Amino acid sequence: MGKALVTLVNPNKVHPPIAPYALDILSTSLEADGFSVEVLDLTFDRDDWRPLVRAYFATRRPLLVGITIRNTDTVYAQQQRGFVDEHREIVDEIRAATAAPVVGGGVGFSSLPFALVDHLDLDFGIKGPGEVPLVLLANAVLRGDPPDRVPGLIINEGGAVRQARPDLDDAGRVGQVNRGAAYTRTSGQPWRVDNLRYYQRGGLGVVLTKNGCPFACSYCVEPDAKGNRFARREVGAVVDEMEALLRQGVLDLHTADSEFNLNIAHSKAVLREVVRRRRADPGSPLRDMRLWVYIQPAPFDEEFADLLLAAGCAGINVAPDHVRDELLDVWKVTRGGARYHTWADLERVCALGAERGIATMVEVLLGMPGETAETMADCVRRTLALDATVVGYTLGIRIFPYAPLGMQLAEQCGGLRTVPGLQSNTALDPIVLTPLAACPDRVSYERQFLFDARGRFRPVCYFSPELPEDDATLRAPAGRWRNSLRLLRSLVPPDEHHRVMLPTEPGLTEEDNNYADNPFLLHLTALEYRGAYWSHWRDRDRIMREAAAPTVPVSGT
Repeated sequence: MGKALVTLVNPNKVHPPIAPYALDILSTSLEADGFSVEVLDLTFDRDDWRPLVRAYFATRRPLLVGITIRNTDTVYAQQQRGFVDEHREIVDEIRAATAAPVVGGGVGFSSLPFALVDHLDLDFGIKGPGEVPLVLLANAVLRGDPPDRVPGLIINEGGAVRQARPDLDDAGRVGQVNRGAAYTRTSGQPWRVDNLRYYQRGGLGVVLTKNGCPFACSYCVEPDAKGNRFARREVGAVVDEMEALLRQGVLDLHTADSEFNLNIAHSKAVLREVVRRRRADPGSPLRDMRLWVYIQPAPFDEEFADLLLAAGCAGINVAPDHVRDELLDVWKVTRGGARYHTWADLERVCALGAERGIATMVEVLLGMPGETAETMADCVRRTLALDATVVGYTLGIRIFPYAPLGMQLAEQCGGLRTVPGLQSNTALDPIVLTPLAACPDRVSYERQFLFDARGRFRPVCYFSPELPEDDATLRAPAGRWRNSLRLLRSLVPPDEHHRVMLPTEPGLTEEDNNYADNPFLLHLTALEYRGAYWSHWRDRDRIMREAAAPTVPVSGT
């Protein structure tokens, strides 16, 4: 029995299920400080979660309840499905069942933390990595200390939401990260994250080598939400964690870093340690690992490619976003405003991967500011010419309040007018954003990116108004960029469709690069395929036929 019980809740109902890695990280730090921790995971009971919540709290009196918000919505500009009202229902049920204070966190939460503390009626919120602040908060609640002594804690005072005091440090949230420990990963234990079950139902495990990102891509929330400096984990701890998951039967591991190859010296150190252990021990579980990584096109050299191969890398997901210099010069930059990759870098990644038999996926973001029919056509032509296994295209971008583009659009609107390109499928009125400095508080500033003035869910997206849409579409706040969707599809030759992800107007078909309840992904995992879903994309038609085939009964059953 520890000092007190802290209950961590996973409200994520999206399938294929994604392991709530954050709850393993938080559990590790809380238990190291002497707390007992239990995880109430609702993912596998998403259609009947209320009895689970009621039964759990009927027999427990936790000191504190933490809830992780991974996503506020699908962040997919065609579908725009929201999750926050579902999360509010879960919080309400928890509040009816326990008097313990409730604190929110997670990457999705951290993109709009003040608005979500208010909307979800949470007692507290933690922006950014939570392992250090949550331990401080649990101890404050245990001792009866004022919560505003916890650095950076967001506090709901009933009529206002405020931040208690400055964050733990000025070093980009590095001080909020537990960098030295191998996070405790479990499978098959009651009231803990069941990593093997997630792997069996979702096809992947996850591991983090470093937190944060110091770059300033105009659309990205991660430097603000996770921290704008790298918090590098101890190399041995990362590889120990990999081995623990592999011993549990989780054989496909995907990096959870913003981008694995940024701060490449640390990435190489992790890979060298994997390779060293694989070679030193013929029975090492690392020999069974299939590693999948997110990267940027640069830095990436032959040594890095060789280390990936030697470490068991099965696939590289590279995100150049576009190929046109005049676009990337504006929205794919460092904090100093400099570009950090070129077309030649992208070609090199694909070529080095192909030479080593490592699959590659190239992710392209279309429809950002400055996009035209001509730039789109050029981008599609050049990316299809790459030696890539799969190419995925998305059209349009979800806008968040602290991403550079979100702040720029709010300044352009000035609280007075809309800006061409602002769009939401559920908008009833023109979308007019107000900059933070002109808002009464951060709740008001953040809410306008998620709700309209009536309180209806209305996520804000952006599509370039320079694409070939008619005036009626451009004027309508809920206009759909159908011409651009048709143009994009026409640019992909029929014989390339098998290896291409294309957005559709519904946003939820087997062709879309939309994870949430995607029909292809659901069939893929039900048929027990493993690894990054894109690695099976070329076999999509066959797999869909396999899923539709009558089940052949096993002899003797």
